[in-house]
Amino acid sequence: MDKTDSGPRVTIRQTERDRVDFLLKDVDISIANSIRRTMLAEVPTLAIDLVEIEVNTSVLADEFISHRLGLIPLVSEGIDALSYSRDCTCDQYCANCSVKLELTAKCDTDSTMNVYAVDLAKFHNGVRLGDPVIRDQHGKGPLICKLRKHQELRLTCIAKKGIAKEHAKWSPCSAVGFEYDPWNKLKHTDYWYEEDADAEWPKSANCEWEEAPDPDAKFDYNAKPETFYIDVETVGVLPPDEVVLKGIETLQLKLAGVSMELNKDGIEASNAASGGFTTYGRSPSGGNNSPGGGGFGNSTWG
Repeated sequence: MDKTDSGPRVTIRQTERDRVDFLLKDVDISIANSIRRTMLAEVPTLAIDLVEIEVNTSVLADEFISHRLGLIPLVSEGIDALSYSRDCTCDQYCANCSVKLELTAKCDTDSTMNVYAVDLAKFHNGVRLGDPVIRDQHGKGPLICKLRKHQELRLTCIAKKGIAKEHAKWSPCSAVGFEYDPWNKLKHTDYWYEEDADAEWPKSANCEWEEAPDPDAKFDYNAKPETFYIDVETVGVLPPDEVVLKGIETLQLKLAGVSMELNKDGIEASNAASGGFTTYGRSPSGGNNSPGGGGFGNSTWG
């Protein structure tokens, strides 16, 4: 079968709870890089966006605590059931576009009290959406602040749906590894070296998946990268396979939108070329359908 007819191919090399390592073959470099950028910046997740502080007698300022709360990863499985706040009909926030969490902590002992993400109490609606992501061995999550005796922290958090293009706290990925042509056969990378580039630059682990270049072979100026090594590491808000699938789905929707706009412009250009009327009610030549002309076509203005 011809390569152009086989379509893209995916080879999964390693999977973990918050990581997936795979090969993407037989695609253009623009498509592979678009998938990487979409996974990083356009996959919707849930994050704390509004903090209403009632009491804060800790040593940290309100803004400092709000920033730390915004960076706490929240479970985002089932995020499609939640609307963007800008698309919701409510005044500020509601159950259809947000998840509400509360935090109440007060130190009554002489020892320092640590406040963790596990102390965030969510108004449960039967789903895990909005629960803090806990990955440490003690089951407490990220540290929010520390309280001394008689210090208190009482606040309400509103988590909303968003993407990392708006703020990095909505990114589902901590990092996305992206590499192609590990042997540098295409000469896209110019290694700086003192004496010997091969001795001074360590080989990538992905070199084992490709044949070493022939030093006597002629350089192929028409060669293009066709195999891409992608390593997706998430922060735990979404499974890594779901991040990849949602990234592809988001990219498909964006391309479909571009295609629709281009088709719309093509239809308008075709109508104008055939002597029809444009969207402004004018004919392409500036005249009208009457024998004497006059500048306007048969629009509502006559």
